[in-house]
Formats: sequence, C-alpha cells, structure tokens
Amino acid sequence: MSRISFSALVVLVVVLAQAQQGCSRPQAGSRAQNVESAASSELCLLDPRGNTPADTRLRAMQERARANGAAADAWVMAGHGWVRKARGQAQPERYRNADACAQVALDQSPGHAAALGLRGLALLDAHRFAEARDLAQSVLARDGDDPMAWGVLSDAQLELGDLDAAIDAAQRLIDLKPELGSYGRAAHLRWLQGDVLGAKLVYAQAIAAGRGQQDREPSAWMMVQAALIFWHEGDYAGADAGFDAALEQVPDYPPALEGKGRVALARARPRAAAGWFERALAQRSSVETAWLLGDALALAGDARGAARAYARVEREGAEHDPRTLAAFYATQRRRGDEAVRLARAELAQRADLYTKDTLAWALHRAGRSAEARRYSDEIVAAGTPDARLLFHAGEILAATGDADRGRALIERAVRLNPGFDPRLLEQTHVQASL
Repeated sequence: MSRISFSALVVLVVVLAQAQQGCSRPQAGSRAQNVESAASSELCLLDPRGNTPADTRLRAMQERARANGAAADAWVMAGHGWVRKARGQAQPERYRNADACAQVALDQSPGHAAALGLRGLALLDAHRFAEARDLAQSVLARDGDDPMAWGVLSDAQLELGDLDAAIDAAQRLIDLKPELGSYGRAAHLRWLQGDVLGAKLVYAQAIAAGRGQQDREPSAWMMVQAALIFWHEGDYAGADAGFDAALEQVPDYPPALEGKGRVALARARPRAAAGWFERALAQRSSVETAWLLGDALALAGDARGAARAYARVEREGAEHDPRTLAAFYATQRRRGDEAVRLARAELAQRADLYTKDTLAWALHRAGRSAEARRYSDEIVAAGTPDARLLFHAGEILAATGDADRGRALIERAVRLNPGFDPRLLEQTHVQASL
C-alpha cells in the first residue's frame, strides 16, 4: 500500500493545487539577551552580498527597517528576509543576522510575538532546543493561537525526543494555518512513525500549497523531503525524479544535489556520486555531504581524495556537527571513546531517535553493546523505516546474543534500501542480495 510512484505524486500535487481551498486538513500523527541594540542593528543591516531576487527583497526590507527605526514589525520582516537567504542560499550562519533583527525588534517592543517567533527559529538553528521550546511555550501562554510558536514548539519537542508533544503541536499548527510548512511537519512526523503512504500524501499537499509562490525554496525543500522517502524505500528512480523536480525550482540547490549523489551511490556509480557531492559542497558546507563524498571517492578507488574529504569531516564536524562526527568515528571504527563522548554530549541537548542511534552505534563499535541495547530497542520500537537505523540495531542485537533477530533486522534493512550505505555494507561484508 505504501508504494506510490513519484509521477503519481506529481499528479496528486496538481489536483491538490487546483482544489487547495477545499482540502481537508491532515492529522499530524497517526495518533545572551541584553545585546546592545546598535550592535544588533548593524548585524541586521549588513549587506547580504548577493544578486538573487531574495537578496533584492532583503535589501528592500532593510531599507524599510532603517527608515522606520522604531517599528518592530519592520525589523521582523528583515529578519525573515535573512531566514530566506539562509535557507535558499544554504547559508545557515545567516540565522545570526535574523536573530539580530529579532533582538532589535524586542528592544523596541518587548514581548513582540513575531520577534519572539523569529528568535525561536534562530534558537532551533543553533540547536538550543530547550530554549526554543521554553520560548514558544511562553508565547503560547499569552496567545494560544500563534502559528509560528506552535511550529517552533513542534520542531523543538521533536529534537528533544517528545514525539507525542511534537505531533500535538504540529496538529494545532495545521488547524490554525494549513499551508506548506505545517503540512511538511505533519508528513515528516508520519514517516517517523512508519506511515510511508500517509507521509507521501501529506508531502503532496505541502508541495501543492507552495505552487505559485514567489519564493521557490520552500517548495524545493519539500520536494527533496518527499524524494528522500522514495530513496529510503529503495525506489531510486522515484527519488531521482524528485530531486530533479527540486532542481527545476532552485538550480544548484544543495539538498537536491546531495540527493542526486545518494541515488548515484546507491546505484553503484561512485564517481558520478562524487561529482554531485562536490557540487553540493561548493554551494554549502556540510559535514554529512563531506562524509558521503569521502565514501564515494573511496569506492571509486581514490584513496587520497577520500582522505581529504574525511579530514574535512573531522575538521568541520568538531566545530559544527558533533553528532555526525560521532557517527563517522563509530562507522570508521576510529576514536571509539571520543565518539561515545560526543554522542553523549549531544544526547544531553537533544534526545531524538537519530541522536539515540548515534550513541547506540558509538557504544556498540566501542565494544559496549550491552549499553547500546537499551537505545537500539527503543529505536526499533518506533517503527521508522530507515535502513541505517535497522542495520545498526541488527548489529547490536547480534552482538548481545540475539543473533536470529539481529540477522532478520539486517536483512530487512538491506531489502528496504539496498544502497543505503554501500561503504558500510562493503566494510561489514553484507551483500545487497541478502
């Protein structure tokens, strides 16, 4: 029942776009403050240094903010311009500019709800999830119908490991504001619970809701997320079509370029995959993409190129992405104690399934499989259809004396997505023909 082609999904998008006003609302689930205003305004009003339509709109917003220095709304609009630049041009550091705009607005109007919502987005990007949750809850205590606060709350609760609370917040958001962002959250939450068909259908609603918008990046993002569902179930043709559709919306869009690389790697075309990953990295620094590039180059026989990519993973991971670095060390069977330390530190900040999986995998590869088992059992029970999660749990089960169930999980992972990690499968001598 979960098999639906990408072409069928596109047809559904068109139908939904034509009848968007009559769409039923989906269910979200199967069940250093005190910064000086002058410094903040300077950061907010920096030249965006670009010539895209988003940069042009941002400059216009900055001019309005400059001309209306006491108007909090103008600063918030400029902040959202920085958010669009951060997302559309793959420059996450620009969330600092957005947060500066929020601070100026709050200096002008303490308690300004839209400014607090903007700050929530910046806190999420900075992985300060508990602070983002608390901020959203403080806004909702004053106004229980604030859509942005419900969105921030859903995202924060998901990262903090409270899936039920994330679902409840996402459902409230859909009830208040059924549009691209709320549908996208609901679709992802459905997939995490194993409802693949439901996730695809709700992603179709998200994409339909974004049709015709001037800013094409949000629709491109949703196309990438939908395509990744196809990739996760081993439908590489469907995934590739989805990534191509995203690139039609936003040329050289890094998440779509990375997706194309994943498809090529799964199809045993490592040299082509490396080309896609290199293009993605040229647009956006990403520890995970650098890791994928290293694997592709290693599989293509370019040991020196792989070593350079892996060195980048270590250098940038230590600075920006300790969770991915921990997973990298564990997979490479290197620096086992450091991998565990990094993963534990991450779990103290975020308790979602993927952080738990990283810690479980690091513990297992460090020879502490019994400790890892408590996390891997929880991950399997969640039902998320991700071959990597299933493979890791299978290895941990086998290492803790449950060889039959472990083998069954590993086989299930490879049947689900035979090319989910060709380098790992090669190193562990697991064949895609299982």
